[in-house]
Amino acid sequence: MKRIIYGLLSLFFIITLTSCENLPQVSAEDRLFLDINLEFLGEYELPKQIFQETKFGGLSGLTYDRQKDLFYAISDDRQNPRFYTLKVNLKSTQNNTPQIDAINIENVTLLKDEKGEIYTPTSIDPEGISLTARATVFISSEGDNRINIAPFIGEFDVNTGQVKNYLKLPQRYLLPAVGETDTQPRGIQNNFSFESLAVGYTSTLKDDPFRLFTAIENPLLQDISQEKSQKELPLRFLHYVINPIGDPVIVSENLYLLDSAPSGTIYNGLSDITTLEKEGYFISLERNAGLAGFGAKLFQVVDSNSTDTSKISSFKNGVEGVEPLRKKLLLNLDDLEIDLDNLEGLAFGPKLPDGSQTLLLVSDDNFSDLQITQFLLFKVKIA
Repeated sequence: MKRIIYGLLSLFFIITLTSCENLPQVSAEDRLFLDINLEFLGEYELPKQIFQETKFGGLSGLTYDRQKDLFYAISDDRQNPRFYTLKVNLKSTQNNTPQIDAINIENVTLLKDEKGEIYTPTSIDPEGISLTARATVFISSEGDNRINIAPFIGEFDVNTGQVKNYLKLPQRYLLPAVGETDTQPRGIQNNFSFESLAVGYTSTLKDDPFRLFTAIENPLLQDISQEKSQKELPLRFLHYVINPIGDPVIVSENLYLLDSAPSGTIYNGLSDITTLEKEGYFISLERNAGLAGFGAKLFQVVDSNSTDTSKISSFKNGVEGVEPLRKKLLLNLDDLEIDLDNLEGLAFGPKLPDGSQTLLLVSDDNFSDLQITQFLLFKVKIA
């Protein structure tokens, strides 16, 4: 009897080991990432119009208010800096696939400086927006190198649009001051600054500390190499902790490697980021433009033992030995086989009845008659 039992056990272990050998091998790299399923639900175009004496358009950033079921979209119009409040209505088709039924513009909020006056055209270039639990939005401005206007990230009252305070940016992001003796190139490239902005997804209580993330669109001047070919461009990704009392603190700076540009590209950059519920996980939007039109990619991004790059003065000699943020392609939007516009903003939206999340992308029409304000709706399931 014992021989029979031992024989059956041996056979069981042999079958089990053989089955394990036939299982697909999962690399350590793949285990870093969440199992995310992204389903395209459709597109929607919001017509050009005048709303409350403003020309609607130029949407370059998006954030979602879960309590009010509203989106805030920043317009990059320097002449009249502002953000819009949007209501996105969904409907279900016959096969229960949610689609956008209508997008209504509910309000426009003008951005005001410390004195309560609307920013002058030469002082701001708004690009990114992210809502906090304390009835404020953080907004990033790219500045303007041509007239020595520095970039900034400010916290604004969501109801009045008036700035409350500014984040302190490290000197390496700023151009040398007038009269400064530093002759080495330093700071942001013109029009390639802070476009990406995201508040930690789990930030829900107004008196709790929360995390803010931002990244530059293209490399800093000191990170560009004229001698070496840089296949993946080195971007810098900042992580702040915002406390209810005291100044915001930079926790770390990390390396984000921008994908190489497709052939014929004139422009390629990191356009926006949004946070996932699991801490240290993000979705990024990289956008390009060229002779063939616009293109875009969505990536899952993971902060896993990434090197703190705040002490690295330059990447022009390469990034060897630096552990970057990990990236995994979620979707090349060219595969959707639709005409893409200049996609610049993304944000998670309302949850669907099955518990999955919606993800909304928006394009910046540059106030051009040749472009549109395009919204793309996705369903996101995380296993």
